[in-house]
Formats: sequence, C-alpha cells, structure tokens
Amino acid sequence: MSLRKTIFAAIYDPMSRASEEAGLRDMRRGLLAEAGGSVLEIGAGTGANLAYYDESIESLVFTEPEPAMLRRLQRKAREEAPQAEVVQAPAEDLPFEEARFDTVVSTLVLCGVDDQARSLREIRRVLRPGGRLLFLEHVRSDDPGLARLQDRISPLNRFFFGCDCNRPTLATIEATGFTVSRLEHSTLPKAPKFVRPLIVGSGAAA
Repeated sequence: MSLRKTIFAAIYDPMSRASEEAGLRDMRRGLLAEAGGSVLEIGAGTGANLAYYDESIESLVFTEPEPAMLRRLQRKAREEAPQAEVVQAPAEDLPFEEARFDTVVSTLVLCGVDDQARSLREIRRVLRPGGRLLFLEHVRSDDPGLARLQDRISPLNRFFFGCDCNRPTLATIEATGFTVSRLEHSTLPKAPKFVRPLIVGSGAAA
C-alpha cells in the first residue's frame, strides 16, 4: 500500500466536503433513490453513499480495492449499514456469479479504474437481464477548450488523485451493452473547472 494512497484516503472526505454540501450530496440522494432489489456498489471508497440507501433494499454489497479506503468503508458500514457486505475487489474482477444483482451503483469511480471497458463488462455480467447501472461520473467536456485542459491536466490528476477526468465514459457505457434510459449532464459543484463535467443517469443491461 503506497503512502500516496494512504494520504488520499485520509483527505478524501475533507477534500470533498465543499462539493457535497453544495449539491453533490443531493445528487447522490436522488440517484440512489432509484436503487432496488439486490444492490452492488463498486469502488465505494469511504462510504459517501451509505446514508442514502433505502431500508427496503433486499441486500447491499460494497466493493473497494484500496486497503486504506477499505478500512474506512468497513468502519462506516459497521456503524451505518451493519447488514451490508464489504468485499475487497477491483471493478475489473468482481468476485460474484453472473446475474446476481438487480442494481449496480458507480459514483465517481469509472474515472479511476484501470480498465473502464472491462469494469463495465464485469458490471453487466453480474447484473440480471434488465438490471440497472446507476452512475454519477466525471466525463470529458463537450467544450473543446475545456477538453484540451482536461487532457493536459489528466496525467497529474491521475497521479495525485487517481482520476482520469477526460474519459468518454458515456460512450463506453453504451458500447459495453447498456441502454441508457435516463441521462443528465451536470457539473460537480465547488470543484476545479477540469473535473466539473458530470453525467448522472441509469442504463439497463442487455
């Protein structure tokens, strides 16, 4: 476990607080109101979504690959969702059987996975036919000037924060077998300009 990742886990919640209070928290709440049945959240980090899952959900599983994040997630889950299962696993290699889940949740994760397309294929594999992917993700800007800034800054952003904010995530979601039924283009509040473009929505697995 690298010192950089340990530090990032420690500062993640304080670093995100302004965005959460300025609107990100409401985005999470609105998105997760759509979750139902057997639910998997990938890359759950420090557990920012924990408070927004409805008690009617049948089962709840969280994955997180990074040990420093995982420890924080485990502590928070014990306090706020003791019925949930927490598993250490990367999105590219989910340790679950096919068609296990009704809903998969990904919030600010697909910008940081090593292989985005493989991660989405794994999500589709573990979803039941017609199951839904709920997503809130950084994306490459449609504005050419901002997209060029994202391209320039992305290597540094990746090194320090593990985020490639210039990925064509929506196109990859659709290319890996999801039919997007709801889509909102939004912005991440109180954040640097190059990470502001967001997509929020849901897609059904083929």
